[in-house]
Amino acid sequence: MLEIGRASLLDTVMSNNKQREGLFAFWREVFFISRKLDMDSLISRIKQDGTVLGADILKVDSFLTHQVDPKLMRQIGKVFAEKFKDAGITKVVTIEASGNVPAAYVAEELDVPMIFAKKAKNVTMTDELLTADVYSFTKKITSTIQISRKFLSETDNVLVIDDFLANGQAALGLISILKAANTKISGVGIVIEKSFQTGRALVEETGIPVFSLARIAGFDQGQVVFTEADL
Repeated sequence: MLEIGRASLLDTVMSNNKQREGLFAFWREVFFISRKLDMDSLISRIKQDGTVLGADILKVDSFLTHQVDPKLMRQIGKVFAEKFKDAGITKVVTIEASGNVPAAYVAEELDVPMIFAKKAKNVTMTDELLTADVYSFTKKITSTIQISRKFLSETDNVLVIDDFLANGQAALGLISILKAANTKISGVGIVIEKSFQTGRALVEETGIPVFSLARIAGFDQGQVVFTEADL
């Protein structure tokens, strides 16, 4: 009777384990499908409302860089937050101005502060500043971005979020500031990456991984051609 009881108990435990494994696999698939649908929304929006200008410029000012779609930004925030939920992120950092909104939604989901690097110093910025020069290929100007040192420390684990990755200068400027503060940098999250430009390679040369939600392989007769995204 004892041996029968042990066998029955073992069968029950194994059955419960299989059920748990099956439930875990089910919810993992549900999340994957949900995340894909969220990012399909981003791809669809780019196709619908994005405008190709010349050989290398994509205008998305109707939902990201000027007028903002908050529902889409919240979806983006959830996807990035899910990716980094176990990374121990303490701060989300971006550069003004178009990166502010997606970064804020990521920070909200992770329940951490968001810092944005300013492009112009004002009279209230009296603390020690960490700075970097960033060249904009779109605007053809160099800006000095800055973050007050008091908002970053050696104990911080930072996630960088930005709207675009093209030539990589904005991301490299932020990385320079963060390294000057001796913070840990867990990754660079990008909403839209122009993969045919040099930005990803330059960022990855620093040893920091890049995770992009929409990756553009190029433009063909005014249409956007996509390649496989990271998330």
